[in-house]
Amino acid sequence: MRAAALYGILGPLSLSLAMSALLATPATGRPLAASTARTATTAAASTRSAPAPAGAAGAPLTVPASPATRSASAVPVATAAPAWSSWSGSAATAAVPPGDAAAASGVALAARRAAERGIAFRRCPRAEALDAPITCGKVSVPLDYARPRGKHIALTVSRIRATGPKARRQGALVYNPGGPGASGMAFPEYAAEGAFRRLAAAYDFVGYAPRGVGRSAPLSCQRPSAYAKAPTSSPPHPTAAFKRRLVARARAYVRGCVRRAGRALSHFTTLNNARDLEVLRAALGQRRLTFVGASYGTYYGAVYATLFPGRVRRMVFDSVVNPAPWRIWYRDNLDQSVAFERRWRDWRRWVARHHTVYHLGSTEKRVLASYEKARRRLGHKPAGGVIGTAQLQSAFLRTGYNDAYWDPAARALAAYLLGDPEPLIALAAPVPAQAADDENGNAVYTAVECNDAPWPRTWATWNRDNTALARRAPFETWDNVAMNLPCAFWPLKPDRPLDVGNLEAVGPRTARIALPPVLLLSAERDAATPYAGAKELWHRLPGSSLVTERKAGTHGVWGGPNDCVNRHVDTYLLTGRTPGRAASCAPRPEPAPLPEPAPLPESGKRPAAIPGTP
Repeated sequence: MRAAALYGILGPLSLSLAMSALLATPATGRPLAASTARTATTAAASTRSAPAPAGAAGAPLTVPASPATRSASAVPVATAAPAWSSWSGSAATAAVPPGDAAAASGVALAARRAAERGIAFRRCPRAEALDAPITCGKVSVPLDYARPRGKHIALTVSRIRATGPKARRQGALVYNPGGPGASGMAFPEYAAEGAFRRLAAAYDFVGYAPRGVGRSAPLSCQRPSAYAKAPTSSPPHPTAAFKRRLVARARAYVRGCVRRAGRALSHFTTLNNARDLEVLRAALGQRRLTFVGASYGTYYGAVYATLFPGRVRRMVFDSVVNPAPWRIWYRDNLDQSVAFERRWRDWRRWVARHHTVYHLGSTEKRVLASYEKARRRLGHKPAGGVIGTAQLQSAFLRTGYNDAYWDPAARALAAYLLGDPEPLIALAAPVPAQAADDENGNAVYTAVECNDAPWPRTWATWNRDNTALARRAPFETWDNVAMNLPCAFWPLKPDRPLDVGNLEAVGPRTARIALPPVLLLSAERDAATPYAGAKELWHRLPGSSLVTERKAGTHGVWGGPNDCVNRHVDTYLLTGRTPGRAASCAPRPEPAPLPEPAPLPESGKRPAAIPGTP
């Protein structure tokens, strides 16, 4: 779940072989995060290798030779039963929390120590590329909360102080852009933007890099140059030989994760991300947490709210992941592939309506034929030597994230078919300087999702489900498989997803603590985090308020051009008032063809496939 608002791309779920947080406001086009878990970069290359995680020491793990995501009405309704029934994990519907008493005690101890020590904020290191008055610091968290006096890792934190009078300040506003694997370190930069100035007067803007991300005990599974290899292939209906290569590459990727991370690998989880957030709250000196999470950030924010309801002050969840335990993460990804097919049609219909501008076809089927023509041509001769079919698909997947890519993508496709490959190369080419960050984000994404929940352990299940799905949703299905396939061969025992919102499941003490009202934001046609996920969380959190951007599909709505949404967020964060149980906003204006090519957004989904995809 960089292209539109302050949101992560889904983020959790896979969008192509790696994904980007798509974190930028349309007004500025500036990236909110330097990297994101799904930053697809089949090609983004760099000679710098991400360092091994700080907690990687210890006896190596061994990988066995064989295996032992997200509908629409002004007032939401209950979601239907899961549509995918061919696989049922033994622990996929667990209602009990996977955390034990030792981990809960460890969180309490780590939080007390963090409150005593605080955070020493100083000038930011050059590597963060953050200028004064933004300052940076670190907070120490246990690698394993069940052993809080054991090895610790340091999370990097950034902050800019509130600009308003002290009497009107409300503490820290912590932001996470999603992923898993996205960094929020650049969030304080947004305090200077017009859309956020009212909030920046009242709150310190605080960003941080979750465990494994950036300089927070960075995780790596392979050389960035190998991860960013290009050109690569991305067939919508792969052959048996191609599928065998996917399986081989997924196994090799898992071996790289185990070799580089060692025993630390098991500690990259959503539960630990939520626990880290509790320690960060204490280190910031906040009695209760004010938090905005986007995309995957909504999921671990919801897990935090379930584990620590008494520590919640205000929470905004933007572009909501479906938190139902039985959907984390395999079924969420299947749902996501279906949703991207719908958004892919939205883009084609829009291009067809502007046939006189782009000349790609007067119907959505003819536009698809133009795209397929380009895909076949690139399959025979990659553009610029680096744009293959995987890079094409990954670049055009951005149209499903953000309307800001609709015109650039159409212009690039039209120019390529007329013999000019340069706009397509500019849109889809790897960015060498981003390779290390992209590989790091992908490694964190993989570790968190594979550790979080059971996945099908036989290739036959993946092949059966996705072969059937690709018949009606070919655009993203097999890229989504390639992104997540390492989880089929993951050597570690997975957690059981928390039953979000079920305070009784967490324990009798928390059952007596009421969760304050939280604000949910969702676009009806969001592909990265389908709207059903927002309705699911809305039902699970009594007192929550759901704001729906009707007939819109851009992933991430806060901070974008929809003033109605932004007013609801400002009112809630400044006063605590929600717009009632549900509210709706008219859609943002549909993009119009530009009179001349506009500069490309500075960030977004980068082309990629599973590391080393053939």
